[in-house]
Amino acid sequence: MNKALRLSIALLLFGLAAVASADQLLMIRSSLPFAEAMLALQNAISESGYKVARVQNVDIGLSKIGYKTDNYKVVFYGKAEEAARLVEKYPELIPYLPLNVAIFAEKDNTILVTNRPGVLAEFFPAPELKTLFMDWEKDLAKILNKVRDAR
Repeated sequence: MNKALRLSIALLLFGLAAVASADQLLMIRSSLPFAEAMLALQNAISESGYKVARVQNVDIGLSKIGYKTDNYKVVFYGKAEEAARLVEKYPELIPYLPLNVAIFAEKDNTILVTNRPGVLAEFFPAPELKTLFMDWEKDLAKILNKVRDAR
């Protein structure tokens, strides 16, 4: 199974899990066209003190399995020094870093969705981590709100 197909399946499973646990997600709908919402997202990430690590194209893999979308990407972001420190002290966090936001076009809107970082505190109870996860969640909510409110 190629990498794009595995990623597509993982994202679809993520979507099914989201239906079962919507309270674990942050999601906004933007009236901006996809390209403008993507730019607003990247700008909001940078303005919040984070750096975009990479943008993963997902739409190609999804279209190969019959899913129709104009645009579908995952934006990975974080703070390199913070991630390095965390991975050294808590290597079990590696699968959750860098943070990410899925962004996709839906008719005349753009949807942004991601897992709530605060949910990680249920699995990693160290007080230092709980505070960090909640800070990430507050920052992420601000980032998403900036995209939602952008004109």
